Amino acid sequence: MSAFALAALSPVALIAIGVWAGGAWLWAGFLYMVVLVILLDQMIPHVAGNAPEEAEFPAADAVLVAVGLAAVGLMPLAVWGITAYHLRTGEKVLLFFGTSTFLGHVAHPAAHELIHRSGRGLYRLGVLVYAMMLFGHHASAHRLVHHTAVATPGDPNSARAGESFWRFAPRAWIGGFRAGWAAEDALRARRTGSAGVHPYLWYLAIALASLSLAALIGGALGVLIWLALSAHAQMQQLLGDYVQHYGLTRQRLPDGRYEPVGPRHSWNTQQWFSSALMLNAPRHSDHHAHPSRPYPALRLTEDTPILPWPLPLACALAMVPRLWRRRMRPHLARWQKRHGQSGNGQDPAQ
Repeated sequence: MSAFALAALSPVALIAIGVWAGGAWLWAGFLYMVVLVILLDQMIPHVAGNAPEEAEFPAADAVLVAVGLAAVGLMPLAVWGITAYHLRTGEKVLLFFGTSTFLGHVAHPAAHELIHRSGRGLYRLGVLVYAMMLFGHHASAHRLVHHTAVATPGDPNSARAGESFWRFAPRAWIGGFRAGWAAEDALRARRTGSAGVHPYLWYLAIALASLSLAALIGGALGVLIWLALSAHAQMQQLLGDYVQHYGLTRQRLPDGRYEPVGPRHSWNTQQWFSSALMLNAPRHSDHHAHPSRPYPALRLTEDTPILPWPLPLACALAMVPRLWRRRMRPHLARWQKRHGQSGNGQDPAQ
């Protein structure tokens, strides 16, 4: 647990100190998130072992809460630092990208874990983090749509083979928003008695409160910065969905249903430092198999597709569609052949 806590919380400390001290501290926070994670993954090819099946991690939720609260505090702090006059322009750029990368690579995995926890307080903290990043609907769409329809045409957040990230991103954002709303409406219709306030109203209220806070801190510029931080963080979250499900499909059974979700329906990465930084989010197959399993207990098994690059590097490659398709084609084709699926690493419809 100490490895997860140290890896995930260190950049927050560096960035927060940098807001006041500037200079080397902001460089350290930025390079930690953008460069160090890839270098350490490549320089030290270590793969963390699987935890024993019976292992318990009583401190796991405490780390999630710490990261979630750090994200809640870091967004207004970054807006204040960028709109203030004591930092130079270059330092403000470092602060922006260090903060938004932390939100996308660390705060998102923490919020993702929190919305899967059974405790009401933990769940609400996860919703708060997402809604402050103006992505509140993800709390509904991920749990109610993605986990049931993953790797099928019914999931907006499962990327098709050959589909570029830039075509996938708007489809996933808009489709996830609509599908999450419909799923929440259906869930409320099945409940008896009062269902309370619609979750999408809470997402909207938190988003408006967040933008109001940004306006109080930095006026119109503060609102623009909050929007930009959120947009960059959301792009990284969508990149993660794109990479981790790219081209993988569930087979339709004779009765018309799809086969159960299994280990082979998510791409995984096994590099040690990015896994610690991202709270084992790269062990994605096991999360889909066991959504309530604590992140330190997530496992890599033999029947999981493994990407050859750390997840942050894979996301960077995905932003260049032609390069991504060329590099992914042999890996996807090999996986399709292994499981008797048609295709050569491309969408059969293309």
